[in-house]
Amino acid sequence: MVAANRSAFLEAALAASNAAADVIREGYAGQFSVTTKEDRTPVTDVDVAAEKVIHQQLAEVFPDHAFYGEETGRHNTSSEYLWLVDPIDGTKAFVRGYPFFSTQIALMKKGELILGVSQAPLFGETAWAEKGRGAFLNDAPLSVSDVGVLEDAAISTGNTHSLAAGPGWQILGDIVARCSRIRGYGDFLHYHLLAGGQIDGVIESDLNILDIAALTVIVREAGGVMTDLVGQPIDLATTSVLAGNPTIYRKLALAFDVPVTDP
Repeated sequence: MVAANRSAFLEAALAASNAAADVIREGYAGQFSVTTKEDRTPVTDVDVAAEKVIHQQLAEVFPDHAFYGEETGRHNTSSEYLWLVDPIDGTKAFVRGYPFFSTQIALMKKGELILGVSQAPLFGETAWAEKGRGAFLNDAPLSVSDVGVLEDAAISTGNTHSLAAGPGWQILGDIVARCSRIRGYGDFLHYHLLAGGQIDGVIESDLNILDIAALTVIVREAGGVMTDLVGQPIDLATTSVLAGNPTIYRKLALAFDVPVTDP
């Protein structure tokens, strides 16, 4: 999407993600403090600093918009516009010193996801999309694959804790036995790969909307389908993902006994 066609929303989100990336790169290369939240997940002072930078930049441009951040919670909940932000999606990776983390910024209007920016600063990747305007990675357009059978498909899984404890584990095992390749790229990476046509489907559980709001817009605008594992649309209550190019999504949905619709 050339700059002239980018909305003010997208320009602001890209600028905010770039500012956060500067904070994150500096923190990753130096010293940072780590504490544990009530859900037993880590948070660093870099997470908090990056989120504050994002919030400040977005609030300067859109002071009336609502904001929902992973670390600082909700602000100004009365607006029809809601920014959804995870400053470091993949804090565990950040803390352990491997680069599978990203900044996620999405925008909802009246409950509908309309924009997503996903920046992985150590990968040098920034993906973005606006509803109806396509998806892009570092200025190059994104498009899902046309692989049509599971036997030729590459599928990536993530956070499969809850699947392992229920009937979904056997379903996943059946899918693994059929697919050409199974990987666990995780976090932002398998959604970037899906949107770019390098893999064909994603199965993930144990997440929240801030992890995947931006990625949902990117995958959909690249031609993919993305719901939760029971076929429900992605919304604020989402905790799982089933995604793929349209044909592979349908095959995965049938395996999970999910009603196949056009979300």
